Amino acid sequence: MNFIKKAFDGAKEEAVHLQFQKFSKGEFRNKALIEAKKFSTGNKYKIKTSAEFANGLVKAVAKKLGSDKTKVKGAVVSTRNLKEEDIFKDLLANAKVKQFQGVKRFIINEEMSGEEILNMIKECPRSFFALSFSVDKDETKLKIKPKAPKSGKPGKGKKGGPKADFCTLKTKDKELVKSFIFEKPDFENANIKHTFFIDKLIIPEELKKTGDFAKMRKEAIRKGRIVREGKIDGQDIKKEFEFEA
Repeated sequence: MNFIKKAFDGAKEEAVHLQFQKFSKGEFRNKALIEAKKFSTGNKYKIKTSAEFANGLVKAVAKKLGSDKTKVKGAVVSTRNLKEEDIFKDLLANAKVKQFQGVKRFIINEEMSGEEILNMIKECPRSFFALSFSVDKDETKLKIKPKAPKSGKPGKGKKGGPKADFCTLKTKDKELVKSFIFEKPDFENANIKHTFFIDKLIIPEELKKTGDFAKMRKEAIRKGRIVREGKIDGQDIKKEFEFEA
């Protein structure tokens, strides 16, 4: 289940909190973009999204892979030097490292299991996982651009605005697809965008006393609204729901 569906359901999870952590109070448009299509044959779907969904998609596909191994390509973006941490030394031994302004990009081209990928996400939840790999047993294929997304730029803008072009998932997993397009399970085509309205930052009193503004910003609960709108099979949809994360 992706973070938008979790926020819609009121789930209190770190993965949801991390998605909103970078936002201050205000209005943020063209976020969490989704383009979805069902192929005419084979009960297969293609989901394209903006970068916000990357970690969730990697986690979902890694769970499918499980203990099996497959070729994994892409990048892990982190402020931590993961190659120097014991838990990752072997896994990232051959990874090339590119660095810019303190942010490291570990270039991966290795055989990895789903369990190894999941362990990395568990140990580094604040890192960005731009990984591409497949699960042959259920015909699922994930492709993500191997770079850090540019802040405030969900995709290449044309006349129609920004695009869902950072992550691409092909799958037969109807339940996974349903978490993206939950209004109509048997859709053919869908385009969805979200606007985040952050109305309030809730900071615990004990944290205020520390005077640590960086930590306050990081741990504050964002409270506000999400407006979800777009088209599903040519029909306009729009809904608004409150959230805390």
